[in-house]
Amino acid sequence: MKFTSKISGDSANLSMLENAWKKSIPVEGIVEKEIKGGYEIKIGESRGFCPFSQMVDKNKENLENLIGKKLCFKITEYKENGKNLLLSNKAIIQEQRKNQILELKEKLKVGSEVTGTVVSLQSYGAFVDIGGFQTLLPISEISQGRVENIQEVLKIGQSVTAQIIKADWEKERVSISVKNLLENPWEKSAKKYAPDSKHQGKIARVAEFGLFISLEPGIDGLLHISELKEEKANTNLRVKYKVGQSMDVAINSIDTEKQRISLRLATSDEQEEATKKYLGTQDDEGETYNPFAALLKK
Repeated sequence: MKFTSKISGDSANLSMLENAWKKSIPVEGIVEKEIKGGYEIKIGESRGFCPFSQMVDKNKENLENLIGKKLCFKITEYKENGKNLLLSNKAIIQEQRKNQILELKEKLKVGSEVTGTVVSLQSYGAFVDIGGFQTLLPISEISQGRVENIQEVLKIGQSVTAQIIKADWEKERVSISVKNLLENPWEKSAKKYAPDSKHQGKIARVAEFGLFISLEPGIDGLLHISELKEEKANTNLRVKYKVGQSMDVAINSIDTEKQRISLRLATSDEQEEATKKYLGTQDDEGETYNPFAALLKK
């Protein structure tokens, strides 16, 4: 039910209060004082009772500050011709919340672009307020690259533009992604990271089977342990290699559809290639080139 109107407590009489009870119309009341188990509320010439549990804010300090404030209530019980009124502020807030969710459900669709404000940072992501509703921006959806420390890329109060990627309105959970609105680096990766091309990257992650090398934000390649000539299959790579360490690598192969790149060490391989070219060049007679022999022939 959506509340379309409310009854002012200043002008409320018993007839109006009975009608408000029957039709679930909100009424205004002034929080007069705290009594055992709750509050005494003045509505016109009548008085009602609102239990602590039916006040939205259960924080004791905040509740104490309610004395003298005018709030909206729903009459949940009407007895003794209006002399005994049981009230709920919580029911009003819950109804307003339901109406807000219904409006947001129509407005915030999966795929929609939204702008909100960061209100909280957690290790797993950020909570972003969008029109009074908090959405989750997972840490994996912040950037094309891997984010290790969320506080280095986001600040509370910061404005972000994102795309809605999940919406479960029954559980009131909405997830958003900034990454989805950024250019996908893999779309131009085939030409940039052609086989045998040489690049400098940084270790993004160390695994038992090799090193993941970040070539640019959003593009990591695997340098398999078999490509590390000095390492054995059972070597603990975490002892020797550290995240952030720079490495020169060359591309073995690239699969843009699966977003995978196979790497090798550029330094050792290129030295081998240079040696092969130096020692493997053949002269006109088909013999292996020898610089000393060539000098004697002159």
